[in-house]
Amino acid sequence: MIKGIRLIVYPVTDLKAAKTQYSALLGVEPYAENDYYVGFKTGDLEIGLDPNGHQLRATGPICFWHVDDVKTALQSSLASGAQLLQDIKDFGNGKMWATVKEADGNIIGLIQVP
Repeated sequence: MIKGIRLIVYPVTDLKAAKTQYSALLGVEPYAENDYYVGFKTGDLEIGLDPNGHQLRATGPICFWHVDDVKTALQSSLASGAQLLQDIKDFGNGKMWATVKEADGNIIGLIQVP
């Protein structure tokens, strides 16, 4: 079951500059920060910066739909013709995500958050 968009990830080329810009724009400092991801919380939404996002050929932000079970949602997406881009990654504490490309080339993210 889809519960709405939980996370929007922007592919960036300069993580440090993007962190500065998004901190100013959102008015908050990141809650998560490392070499491969910077995350901000604003209400129930997470905004992420991914310096590796362009490797997925992302040309814009990727919206991650909050689902009850990422494995089931991924299987359903693949069965309906979507192409796997990034298999399920486990970030610990029950947080997992995957990405697929649908028929028109749009990237869809699936995220499970306990």
